[in-house]
Amino acid sequence: MCGIAGVFHFDGSSATEAEIAPMLAMIFHRGPDQGAVIIDGACGLGNQRLAIQDLSPSGALPMRDSNLIIAFNGEIYNHPRLRSMLELDGSRYRSNSDTETLLKLYRRDGLSMLQSLRGMFAFALWDSTQRRLMLARDRMGEKPLYYYHDERIFVFASEIKALLAHPAVPRESAFDSHLLALYMGYGYIPAPLTAFKGIKALLPGHAIIIDGSEVKPQQYWTPPHPARAIPITPDFEERKGEELSEAIGEAVKQALISDVPLGAFLSGGLDSSLIVALMRRHVNSTIRTFSIGFAGDDSFDETIYARQVATLLGTEHTAFTVNPQAFDLAPLLVWHHDQPFADSSAIPTYLVSQLTRQQVTVALTGDGGDELFAGYERFYAHALVQRMAALPRSMWASVASAIRRLPEGTGYYNTVKRAGRFARGASLPPALAYFDWIRLFNRDQINALTFANGHSDDSGKDFMHRFGQRIELADLLRVNMMTYLPDDLLIKTDRSSMAVSLETRAPFLDHWLVEMAATIPDNLKLKGSTTKYLLKKVASDLLPADIIHRQKHGFGVPLGAWLRKDIRLVRDLLLDAHTRNRGLFDTAELTRMIEEHATGQRDHGARLWSLLTLEWWHRLYIDAAILIKP
Repeated sequence: MCGIAGVFHFDGSSATEAEIAPMLAMIFHRGPDQGAVIIDGACGLGNQRLAIQDLSPSGALPMRDSNLIIAFNGEIYNHPRLRSMLELDGSRYRSNSDTETLLKLYRRDGLSMLQSLRGMFAFALWDSTQRRLMLARDRMGEKPLYYYHDERIFVFASEIKALLAHPAVPRESAFDSHLLALYMGYGYIPAPLTAFKGIKALLPGHAIIIDGSEVKPQQYWTPPHPARAIPITPDFEERKGEELSEAIGEAVKQALISDVPLGAFLSGGLDSSLIVALMRRHVNSTIRTFSIGFAGDDSFDETIYARQVATLLGTEHTAFTVNPQAFDLAPLLVWHHDQPFADSSAIPTYLVSQLTRQQVTVALTGDGGDELFAGYERFYAHALVQRMAALPRSMWASVASAIRRLPEGTGYYNTVKRAGRFARGASLPPALAYFDWIRLFNRDQINALTFANGHSDDSGKDFMHRFGQRIELADLLRVNMMTYLPDDLLIKTDRSSMAVSLETRAPFLDHWLVEMAATIPDNLKLKGSTTKYLLKKVASDLLPADIIHRQKHGFGVPLGAWLRKDIRLVRDLLLDAHTRNRGLFDTAELTRMIEEHATGQRDHGARLWSLLTLEWWHRLYIDAAILIKP
């Protein structure tokens, strides 16, 4: 895992190390083992390397092979097989690095090389003979890549803060009423948009080709459409289970390639437990696993389940407890994410990464299991509303209104909060219902807090336009795969782990497994009230039933309890004169929201955290004269 940065001058003037070195300094944490810059005329490529494969100097980055230069971030899991094929075709290697395989593959296949790759990656490859710069990002979006260009220069990097270190890139907020509503709805800024004017995110499965002065984006992979429900026979179910078992096993096996110590995150849930169980099949030595718990609310603590799985599988397990003081991490987390980011599970993800990095350099995760196999409870909620379609929406609106009068607790499984959310969604058309369940602020809250008056909150309308009144589970799975997964979940994991120079790998996101999972009909993923039905059946040979079938528990933190215990942090930051003068929010409405939370009337913990990170982003990235790590 590494960090990359570089430039291309459209006017033909020479790139310089002086313009790339400050960019690399901003992402030193992504690759502290080695760093360098290679200049070739108008193009300059830089790398910070976290050495995982081929620790020798021959694996140094960026890498040059005659007329080709590459800056690379990621892992190509099938590079041993690709190398064997390339050597049969006459290629001669000087290293054992997967980076060199990329260069040899490009020399043989040109731009079509991307079709051969299995892994996670973001890279820039300069062909001095063709005067062509190629940038590419992996299919699922595990590795990030951002860029800026005007008529004179093209600048790219693994993180936005590195772009901002280049003098040609403006540091100006892109927030208007529309972007603010998007952020408050989703809790993140959907790609290719970013919080900065002129800066874009390269989408997963996309590449950019620069020939001369032309910047040509292209999509090289399209996410598969998950299969819809069909009649299921026992033979068909058994066959699909065997295919799935083989695909997951292969994905885990290939993710174990490493020349440095390797471990795994273990929450005790189905996905991470299955990954560790499959690791045990292929690893004879000690497997180190890591989990995290939370002080202040036992309903958020899964460490007891993680220890149970660790004991069963014989891993060397380490647990860590997060205290309310974790709020002190807010500025640091915002700095690493580069943008406002409302997902508070970045707190434990960063801390468990920090703990893990003390013992290993690579950690496997269970990311992607819920998106592939319908693991989120909202998928079942959607199916339940579809079955109760005969009930009038006005009835659900009345139920939601009645529930709103009850005080909300802060526990993970708080009945009032969950029932109110379900009833409010059920009172809406199906597409809007689903969006209402996943959003952070609802339309009324955005309008009251921002003076938007509904004009900029069109995310729900996008859902309606895409799906109409009828929306199937297959549609929801694909939407999650293309939005929440790369823009929230994978961003969180990448930034939190790379902040401490830890590489994470997600076997569920192997694109061969993703494509195989898409062939599994909906009704083998969500069967009645059982989420991840076929995956659970596959896991039954490896894990006990009480782990496989325990109630779904997301990787959250007890924000509500922490804030309700001490609300001063929120008041001090969000209600001070500096924040008020920004003019983003109605002070009276914001004060009311804070008091509702403090008095126990409502649980606004996640919403208040989103506003905290937004304000910290402004102070660190927009107000500050220079970018300084908190």
